[in-house]
Amino acid sequence: MVRSINPKKAKRKNKKKGEASSSSSVPSMPTRVWQPGVDKLEEGEELQCDPSAYNSLHGFHVGWPCLSFDILGDKLGLNRTEFPHTLYMVAGTQAEKANMNSIGLFKISNVSGKRRDVVPKKVVNGDDDMEDEDDEDEDSDSDEESEDGASTAPVIQVRRVAHHGCVNRIRAMPQNPHICVSWADSGHVQVWDMSSHLNALAESETEGKDGTSPALNQAPLVNFSGHKDEGYAIDWSPATAGRLLSGDCMSMIHLWEPASGSWTVDPIPLTGHTASVEDLQWSPAEANVFASCSVDGTIALWDVRVGKTPALSFKAHNADVNVISWNRLASCMLASGSDDGAFSIHDLRVIKEGDAKVAHFEYHKHPITSIEWSAHESSTLAVSSGDNQLTIWDLSLEKDEEEEAEFKAQTKEQVNTPQDLPPQLLFVHQGQKDLKELHWHNQIPGMIISTAEDGFNILMPYNIQNTLPDLAA
Repeated sequence: MVRSINPKKAKRKNKKKGEASSSSSVPSMPTRVWQPGVDKLEEGEELQCDPSAYNSLHGFHVGWPCLSFDILGDKLGLNRTEFPHTLYMVAGTQAEKANMNSIGLFKISNVSGKRRDVVPKKVVNGDDDMEDEDDEDEDSDSDEESEDGASTAPVIQVRRVAHHGCVNRIRAMPQNPHICVSWADSGHVQVWDMSSHLNALAESETEGKDGTSPALNQAPLVNFSGHKDEGYAIDWSPATAGRLLSGDCMSMIHLWEPASGSWTVDPIPLTGHTASVEDLQWSPAEANVFASCSVDGTIALWDVRVGKTPALSFKAHNADVNVISWNRLASCMLASGSDDGAFSIHDLRVIKEGDAKVAHFEYHKHPITSIEWSAHESSTLAVSSGDNQLTIWDLSLEKDEEEEAEFKAQTKEQVNTPQDLPPQLLFVHQGQKDLKELHWHNQIPGMIISTAEDGFNILMPYNIQNTLPDLAA
């Protein structure tokens, strides 16, 4: 895959199906799946992005790299499926100098794309449905320009707030998305009210459109300096608005409670890990329970009503546990990603009976940097790694040879899939350098946003065709 996410440019390099090469001296080579870390590029070979694998794919830069970001909940609709999309997000920079950093509030509109059938339509009256193939070809251009020649690239508006020091992690409160918390490399945890900036973005079609808006000076609502070192772990409670956890590299966790428009931070930390706390996740089902993971290789479960130590702790990986994600649709399932590239699924219902690990994957060969369950499908999660891959997995899948044969017959193509790939692997996205974090959009099924050293990607793989669950069922 090319580093520049430009579907139309990639498309120009690819011949249409059945089109002969203009050079008779270059033999035609079959298209094959390239496996990072396994296959090597030969001299003259180049990886190319296949835009037909996406319903939507866009890349953009915001200046300095952002190690962390969060997607903001909005009032534009719960289950949005029609293009173009509009979304809001917050991100924190990793600038060269401490005083050059900022928190950016982004409104990204005109996110174009086109939804297609996963399997082409059936043959009608014995004739091949060539129209579908042509439609797919046209869809590949949809990210660049519309039929009337107008640009369909996303429109990015930004408002920036000055932030002293690099932003290690940033999260928006789910109940009130205009309230954000940042973990700084200076060791400070700060809570911000971004309502005025979000209102300005919502009402304006041009403000900050060029992406170069100056950073505004604004005081945080709270500036907590009680941690003894910097950290990365932070999480808002989904059950109790304003309740917050922050964990540092000295293994300490502090509990924040909302209090009359501000916060009270317990000065006595929760202790239980023997090394850096890397990630925190509140339970989606129990308001007083949370999980933590650490460089010490363990995951701990806590109840804030009972003391300052974990209710239980277990060895999760043989290396640092970098990230965890609690499944909000199946609250017994907790996913964890390790520094050795492995990720695991733990069933908390059997945690006291011994090994609760119900699935373990060693597909990635570099550290797992982010992991997150889908908000739309209880068996689906996305993973990013230092190997520059973002992978999507469906744990409900098993290898079905009859289904594969039927798919090949319908597509009338040779599917050159490596035989050793796990059947649960749905999709591999590449093209970003040093991936750091990903998030599913809770209100746009199938949309993932990822951040890396070279910018952001918005992607909607065409084989992720899901909808939000029926909460009334």
